[in-house]
Amino acid sequence: MARQNVNDLLAFLAVARERSFTRAAARFGISQSALSHTIRQLEARLGVRLLTRTTRAVAPTEAGERLLQRIGPHFDQIEIEVDALNELREKPAGTIRLSAPDYAISSILWPKLKRFLPKYPDIKVELLLDNGLTDIVTERFDAGIRMGEQLAKDMISARIGPDFRFAVVGEESYFAEHPAPEKPQDLVQHNCINYRFPTSGALYVWEFEENGCEIKIRVDGQLVFNNIFHVLDAALAGRGLGYVPEEMALPHIAKGRLARVLEGWSPYWDGYHLYYPSRRQSSPAFVALVDALRHRE
Repeated sequence: MARQNVNDLLAFLAVARERSFTRAAARFGISQSALSHTIRQLEARLGVRLLTRTTRAVAPTEAGERLLQRIGPHFDQIEIEVDALNELREKPAGTIRLSAPDYAISSILWPKLKRFLPKYPDIKVELLLDNGLTDIVTERFDAGIRMGEQLAKDMISARIGPDFRFAVVGEESYFAEHPAPEKPQDLVQHNCINYRFPTSGALYVWEFEENGCEIKIRVDGQLVFNNIFHVLDAALAGRGLGYVPEEMALPHIAKGRLARVLEGWSPYWDGYHLYYPSRRQSSPAFVALVDALRHRE
């Protein structure tokens, strides 16, 4: 098979799996127009349409789906075997793709990666921000980051962070106009800053606890974000009450920029874990990264 045909097939696999010319082009570091031209040339040579394109989506045709299922596993196996050669090197090497929430990246992953990467210059880490519950197998991530209670049972996991809890906070100007809530149920009378899950599209229901009993409150307000740092920024601007990780809020509480309420009602949650499929063949680079990220009391 000509080398050009191999490159064109790899381009097709990327678009078919990403369901997007934009994301596939970003993976290859080329323009969308160049990628589109490559796919059209491939379709012309094969004499069959491989992808259906609309203004909103890209999907394989019947012929494209067949090609994806037949050749995809072979290219995946080639990639696995090439990566396995890294085991023969003196130093761990290779690229590791991780999917993680914004708060986990800033509070856990990045502080540890800053110490890890200089020790392993041949290891590359690709961190993709994901506040949803992405299927890491389908999206071809090496591993993902989730809170312990969200882990699937068929995954191997390693704790990378301590248990933590959230804090209900507001700025001084907000409390100057609104009485502080004394119990979670009072929040329905407040302007609360909501958080929307990117994957399901549902609003987060604020969770509290009293005497071991769970309390869930559906709050309302003028603002909704799908990024926890924006929720904190809005609270700091006096636009309402935010429910954010305690460690994010504490520096602002210490400086008097935010006031905390309902502290005794906020439960501790199982901390962040790195997880990956049990059938994954762990490379030396991956083993080294897991060990560096592992939480130690």
